[in-house]
Amino acid sequence: MANTLKLEVVTPEATVYSQEVEYAILTGVEGQMTVLPRHSRLMTQLVPSEMVVRRGGEDEFLAVGGGLVRITGESVAVLTDMAVSAANIDEAKVEEARRRAEARLKEKLSAEEVASVNASLARSLAQIQVKRRRRT
Repeated sequence: MANTLKLEVVTPEATVYSQEVEYAILTGVEGQMTVLPRHSRLMTQLVPSEMVVRRGGEDEFLAVGGGLVRITGESVAVLTDMAVSAANIDEAKVEEARRRAEARLKEKLSAEEVASVNASLARSLAQIQVKRRRRT
């Protein structure tokens, strides 16, 4: 179909999402972008955030971690360390992970540990944002 593009979201564990979509909104290092069919070719770094996908006239929401995005006019490939749909997010578990990460940041940590804890915190915040958006 000329009015859709193929979106694939892949983690080290599995292909999490593989559908024809009308558009995808994601956040790269330069900011938020909307990817539509016939988008110009682009490769960018993905940051932990909420991804919005429009399919069949309905919005779907995914929490994604860091990774890479490859865009062609016909497809979007997302390689990420985490991708979770709103329905699969355990808010209590994620909230606890957020608290642990924030507590760890108050400790004396090496630069590498700080980067790791910040990445964990960013993934937790992305999941919380997606889960709370979908609460009805």
